[in-house]
Amino acid sequence: MTRVRVVGAAAVERALRPQDALEAVRAAFIAHTRGTWTMPPKLYLTNYPAGDFRAMPALGDGHALLKWVSSFPGNPARGLPTVSGAVLLSNAETGELEAILDAAAVTALRTGAAAVLAAEALARADAGRAAIVGAGVNGRAAARTFVARGRRVLVYDREPERARRVAAETGADASDRLEDALACDIVVTVTPGAEPVIGHGDLRPGQHVSLMGADGPGKAEIADEELARGRLSGDDRARDGAGGTLDPDARVRLFCDEWEQASHAGDLAHALEAGLVGRDDVTELGAVLTGDAAGRRSRDDVTIFDSTGLAIQDLAIAIACLARADELGFPTLEL
Repeated sequence: MTRVRVVGAAAVERALRPQDALEAVRAAFIAHTRGTWTMPPKLYLTNYPAGDFRAMPALGDGHALLKWVSSFPGNPARGLPTVSGAVLLSNAETGELEAILDAAAVTALRTGAAAVLAAEALARADAGRAAIVGAGVNGRAAARTFVARGRRVLVYDREPERARRVAAETGADASDRLEDALACDIVVTVTPGAEPVIGHGDLRPGQHVSLMGADGPGKAEIADEELARGRLSGDDRARDGAGGTLDPDARVRLFCDEWEQASHAGDLAHALEAGLVGRDDVTELGAVLTGDAAGRRSRDDVTIFDSTGLAIQDLAIAIACLARADELGFPTLEL
């Protein structure tokens, strides 16, 4: 008989502080880049326009994981969550199932962690306020993580009441204007990705953007032309808030969580298909974290991180939660 820990949504959030989740995700990126954690590409089972299912396996640190998760953007109108599913964590030496975790809670925690991790690695050292565009479950997690790291946060959502609620819960501010969010030094988009929220010409020199919502085929949060801008133009110079001369080497620099996934789903996939960007234009975040690749090279660079969500991130969160199972008294299921 196998005894399996059951970790519900509230237990996941109780097990890890946002800053603990960020460090776990950082370690996962580094382990994957160095080849000690492995992960095949996620598998999509689509039922569009309703939504899709994803199967996401990963192996590392003596554990194996399978995340079975769905994304159905129309569910809130039905009173149902957009994301639902389960994370299965097994012992990689014996094959025994160790834990079942709520997929939506794990997803939110690691999404918030990845968004902030990318911002801290790629934004200007003197970057000010961060904006969260999209005040759903994952947007709330990103806001919590930024606040926990001491960053001032502005929350925007097309439903102003939702933005105000998340701001009150997390200690952030709220705005009814998308323009206010897009003017911040750091912008994190966590939307359903049905249509771009960042248009051509919206970004200004020195900004960082973490694109977290367009994690599947057909989704987009930024216009292809804005994603693919190579060298900052004269119009960009006119918008330079510092009023100074831009570094002539300033560029829009592109980063992703993992090229294989990003090139087949999300924002980078659209630009790639249109012939606007190629593999050599994009750096994986893990390589920046290990010091094998450069991140921001100029104060005036626009840095853009495209996230499609990695199973290694879920594995990191699941292992960290399991480590606190006895301490927090997670219930056990006998199979």
